[in-house]
Amino acid sequence: MRRRKRRKQRKMILISSLTLLFIITVGYAAFQTNINITAKGNILEKGITISELKNKVVTSGDGLYKDTYESGRYVYKGANPDNYITFNNEQCRIISIETDGTLKIMKKDSISSMAWNLTKADNWARPADLNTYLNSTTDANSYYNKLSSDAKGLIQKHIWEIGQVEVYNTDLAAQIQAEKGTTWNGNIGLISVSDAIRANTNIEQCGTMKLHFDNKLLCKTTNYIVPTSGYLWTISSRANIEGHVFRVNSDGNLSSNAGSDDYSGVAPVLYLKSNITLTGQGTETNSYNIKK
Repeated sequence: MRRRKRRKQRKMILISSLTLLFIITVGYAAFQTNINITAKGNILEKGITISELKNKVVTSGDGLYKDTYESGRYVYKGANPDNYITFNNEQCRIISIETDGTLKIMKKDSISSMAWNLTKADNWARPADLNTYLNSTTDANSYYNKLSSDAKGLIQKHIWEIGQVEVYNTDLAAQIQAEKGTTWNGNIGLISVSDAIRANTNIEQCGTMKLHFDNKLLCKTTNYIVPTSGYLWTISSRANIEGHVFRVNSDGNLSSNAGSDDYSGVAPVLYLKSNITLTGQGTETNSYNIKK
């Protein structure tokens, strides 16, 4: 009888010990899981700096590339790279990380269809009428004045390269130097022709203006800047023909048209300060957000 009782007691102790061990094991696993989730959440909440964004560089496919033409500069290329960013509660695309650490971004969609300039003048710094609309600090209806105060505080006033461009040129390096030949200092601008060309992953068939024209139906499939419909003005005017300005066409072409006669889409471009921090993933459904 006593032996049976002792065996029963030992069995109960064993069962109790195993139960306690199980509870401790499960509790520890749950605790570790919570730590991991919290840690990951803290990392995501911390975000990344512009400098850390450069770690996402790729060498093929859609994404962020080292710029072939300017050392220390990075450009997004492809049909749909993960370069979405929210600015002023609007979806934009990151064009490049500049050598000074600023982010060059453009609004994803056109805000309006407008003339580049109402007269034959093709000098953005004159200023062109579109320049005035985008940048005026006195006109309550200007694009700049309609931005929130927080958004204005994120903008880095910048040097813009607005030199004239030869049509159908075959030397992108020379074209970039021509664009650098004339500059303007301001807040809001437009993409340049070289911005549009450098956004293409298909360098062999789309790496110059002439190639972009010859292979436009192909080039538009590997370049996120090409609009799905209509046209977008660039900041670049055409050399040798007064009053003509380049625009990006939905068929993939980079054509020059009269800035006074043609009404094309306007996708504002600006530079964000280099000290910002980003959260999010840069995708269309989880775009980068500027951490406050």
